[in-house]
Amino acid sequence: MQDTVAIICGGGPAPGINAVISSISRVFLKSNYRVIGIHEGYKGLFSNKRRTEEIDFHFADRIHNVGGSALLMSRHKPDDKEFSVDFFVENNIKLLVTIGGDDTASTANRITKFLIDHDIKIQNIHVPKTIDNDLPLPEGISTFGYQSAKEEGVKIANTIYEDARTSGNWFVVSAMGREAGHLAFGIGSAVRFPMIIIPEMFNKTDITVDKIVRLVISSILKRLILGIRYGAVIISEGVFHFMTDEEIKSTNINFTYDDHGHPELGTVSKAHIFNLILAQKLKELSISIKSRPVELGYELRCIQPTAYDLMYCTLLGIGVKRLFDSGYTGCMVMADNAGNISPLFLKDVQNEEGKIKTRLVNMNSEKASMIFEDGIQYINPGDYEEAKEFVSDPSYYDFRKILKW
Repeated sequence: MQDTVAIICGGGPAPGINAVISSISRVFLKSNYRVIGIHEGYKGLFSNKRRTEEIDFHFADRIHNVGGSALLMSRHKPDDKEFSVDFFVENNIKLLVTIGGDDTASTANRITKFLIDHDIKIQNIHVPKTIDNDLPLPEGISTFGYQSAKEEGVKIANTIYEDARTSGNWFVVSAMGREAGHLAFGIGSAVRFPMIIIPEMFNKTDITVDKIVRLVISSILKRLILGIRYGAVIISEGVFHFMTDEEIKSTNINFTYDDHGHPELGTVSKAHIFNLILAQKLKELSISIKSRPVELGYELRCIQPTAYDLMYCTLLGIGVKRLFDSGYTGCMVMADNAGNISPLFLKDVQNEEGKIKTRLVNMNSEKASMIFEDGIQYINPGDYEEAKEFVSDPSYYDFRKILKW
């Protein structure tokens, strides 16, 4: 039976998935391997009604530069009891390639252990994918999809900022990010939004809705002092991942709740939530500023990848074959900025529970320091006297006091 490579895609879409599938397929087909694509990620892999795609050169060639994913995706995270060796044995699978983020990588880590325990000699290589850029690659190396999503986000954010200037309004923008603020930070700093709010900023204090709104008002006040009545703030949705359910419920937003009683944040616009609360607070302060919400999320995930990600994904796909030929397994494929391929072993980046660690924005980096020192606008003690025209206690809106920096 022909040696076979199986490919699955887990989690949500990211620009460049098809380029990875295409590059992996072409390089293995060239070496006379059979390539099978499995629809619906891990759900499909361990299903009795599995849907597969026999990938040939024509299929791989056609999808290379197309957005979205030719293999249907799923966020399903199987329990260990769902694992089975049947598919691998029946199809003579020599390599399982998993394309995804931290959850997909964590499950890949468990599958590697499962296969070893059952004496199944199959290699497992993970391709790090997410627009959130939150997998623990070395500093300066992106997860694929991030650069394309950021580029599209910057185009939208530039238009939003121009609308703000033209209409004399403020815009409250929310960007995807789960626990990390890379996307919001990247977009906000590129466009020079007056305020950027990411969870990593709160490294010395708890995250609350009140503090977030005060940070926005700090920027509004600073610009009012400068005679500017428009602006925009970008907030990473990751701030919600560090709030208690009670804190979220205190917003008085009408959420739906899951079976465990937790607010279902995925069903509502985070920008809408913050915009409503900001509008209420501005009204209480008698500050006549209008604001509008904009959500940056799903519209960034399936765009056609930029040249950066097309090249990067090509290298990652070819890199999978290089690592496979070298006998590596249980690892992520990495390509540095010079194109050098190397493995990052999943066991080396997991926590005590076996879950892959999240890479956060490095607040100690020179880049972060420059942006938060001089790249955004906020109230400081030198502005207190002028700010008293708008608020009675300007220190309450002091950026550094709010964050305890």
